[in-house]
Amino acid sequence: MTTLETLSAPDRTSPELLYFNRELSWLSFNERVLAEARNTAYPLLERLRFLSISGSNLDEFAMIRMAGLVGQVRSGVATLSIDGKTPPQQLAAITARLRQVETLQQAALEELRPLLAAQGIQIRGGDLADPRAEDWLRQYFIDHIMPVITPQAIDPAHPFPFVANTGIGVLFNLERQEDGSRLVEMVLIPAALPRFIRVPESETGGDVIYMAIERLIQRFAPVLFPGFAIRGDGVFRVLRDSDIEVEEEAEDLVREFRTAIQRRRRGQVIVLELDENFDPEAEDLLREKLGLDQAFVTKTLGMIGISGLAAVVNEDRPDLKFTPYTPRYPERVMEHDGDCFAAIREKDIVIHHPYESFEVVVDFLRQAAADPAVVSIKQTLYRAGNQSPVISALIEAAEAGKSVTAVVELKARFDEEQNLKWAGELERAGVQVIYGFIDWKTHAKISMVVRAEEGGYRTYCHFGTGNYHPVTTRIYTDLSFFTADPAFGRDAARLFNFITGYVEPQGMERLAISPLNLRERLYELIDQEIANARSGKPAAIWAKLNSVTEKGMIDRLYAASQAGVRIVLIVRGICCLRPGVPGLSDNISVKSIIGRFLEHSRIWAFGNGAPLPGDQAIIYISSADAMSRNLNRRVETLVPITNPTVHDQVLEQVLLANLLDTEQSWLLDGETGEYQRIEEDPDAEDGDGNGVPGFNCHAYFMTNPSLSGRGGALKDSRVPRLSLRKGGM
Repeated sequence: MTTLETLSAPDRTSPELLYFNRELSWLSFNERVLAEARNTAYPLLERLRFLSISGSNLDEFAMIRMAGLVGQVRSGVATLSIDGKTPPQQLAAITARLRQVETLQQAALEELRPLLAAQGIQIRGGDLADPRAEDWLRQYFIDHIMPVITPQAIDPAHPFPFVANTGIGVLFNLERQEDGSRLVEMVLIPAALPRFIRVPESETGGDVIYMAIERLIQRFAPVLFPGFAIRGDGVFRVLRDSDIEVEEEAEDLVREFRTAIQRRRRGQVIVLELDENFDPEAEDLLREKLGLDQAFVTKTLGMIGISGLAAVVNEDRPDLKFTPYTPRYPERVMEHDGDCFAAIREKDIVIHHPYESFEVVVDFLRQAAADPAVVSIKQTLYRAGNQSPVISALIEAAEAGKSVTAVVELKARFDEEQNLKWAGELERAGVQVIYGFIDWKTHAKISMVVRAEEGGYRTYCHFGTGNYHPVTTRIYTDLSFFTADPAFGRDAARLFNFITGYVEPQGMERLAISPLNLRERLYELIDQEIANARSGKPAAIWAKLNSVTEKGMIDRLYAASQAGVRIVLIVRGICCLRPGVPGLSDNISVKSIIGRFLEHSRIWAFGNGAPLPGDQAIIYISSADAMSRNLNRRVETLVPITNPTVHDQVLEQVLLANLLDTEQSWLLDGETGEYQRIEEDPDAEDGDGNGVPGFNCHAYFMTNPSLSGRGGALKDSRVPRLSLRKGGM
């Protein structure tokens, strides 16, 4: 078989040898998430959390990515993937990989069960040894489950029940004891019921027992079906096509989205999960009634719906979880008595979440709402969560008589319903709600506050790499950049006019935005590094992204590598670029960081004729990944960082620590597409020249203050600095 090492130049024109498949790369990412469930350095419930996350990730992958491919196959679409695969070829490769991942998931659960049991937390199937727990569960079933569930006979006289997306059900093959007649019954488990029933310690003699509700229903089926013998049964779970398509000419976008959300719930079945010992007769009936055209059917001897284990993770056992972390509130803001505007007026500042508190962003808006000098607030909202202090602040500002505009993105996947709810509440409070473009998602994260001050109006801006979401800001690593630079204020105003009035901005001074010129700005910067390399100057690019899938960007990076530019990419998730291929990408390396926090910030660094890291470097933060959707079909921002302290923090703290991390890092093999854990980086050293093997970037950020948020305290105490032993790149 031809390998990348032996390719001649013409052979590299084959797409499969130039790029990795997007879907398989995503599955590889989820395998890295799953690997954390077997990481013995983590507390047990955190390992279980990673297992649960891998399950919910797979669910979303099936409902969106697999569903899209199934739709292409059904419609006869022959569009090739970046690596040259047809939709049927991709589906075949995906389903084979999915079976491997599901096997690994069940193995991880079986590894964790006895370890958790030894700590007093039992996750049981249908087996119970303690008679007190048995009696408690029986009574719980009678009192709390039976009144809610509805057995439904499956026969010609009854229409087949609709099984909702992510719905779990149990089929029973019954025989009437009186006359021997047979009957198939279905019990669908209402979403309002808990996935796991918790038997308290008082009923078990010390341990906590969790039993999946579907196993409880199977266990007490004789109570549910008196007069019948249970001849067979089986648990099943359904995942449906959950992508939303909206008519381009929809007259009423809100009404169209409400209808589309309803369609999602009844989408085509994409995945059917079954017990391995599912009753054969009931299985045949289920397959027939669900109409499983192109569906992926999987059987398991383990647990169905691994994502449901999140309920067990909530067990109140702090000794089995990460030590709680309290984000720092930036000292620079506190030095101004908590006045965000005074702190920003003094100097640009960047907040590094979750190590620094998202409350700074909320306080920025709350102060704007309460400040009589503030005349207007403009805000984009992509994901805000179901308990949003940002929404509350905007409502307070509108009720205080300020001009408030909110750009609410209705197409934020799986948050459409919540965003519709927020839009209604904002409008009722007097906020001007804009839904942006029909064709493009507004993914940029921007707050803009206009304040009356001496000499006129001053604009304060917040640009973020992450969402205004109170939950994700505690677990996603993101950057919040605050500035009162008038040029940024003018650019932000132009961008909002573009979104709200479709007025294409002219004369942008700082920002690049997609889909207009963000890609072109990055191309120019890459081309400049190519020119530097060809003229004998140092040439380097560092980038931290969530995904790299866009062919044009990958080809540009290949060209830079071939010109001699040293490129280091930190890509958490999907990467279609093949690093380290002789003659193609010799000078590119790709690593992925998976750990306690989810890497989410997007950062670009360009050497600009000098080694990285260095004062001469050009630094940008962004809301966009190197994906076609971000560059072509979304409104995104690329924000330059020029303030020296903020520049140092983003480059020499955030980016450099990510490059040096060894404890949570995986290195991508450009030939196989496999990732291998990095054991140690021999180039890592601290500011005193000491080696730092086993460096953990999350631990570094949790224990060391940021440069721009440190304020005047920097004069009295030194923030540990990192460096590359070899003197840069």
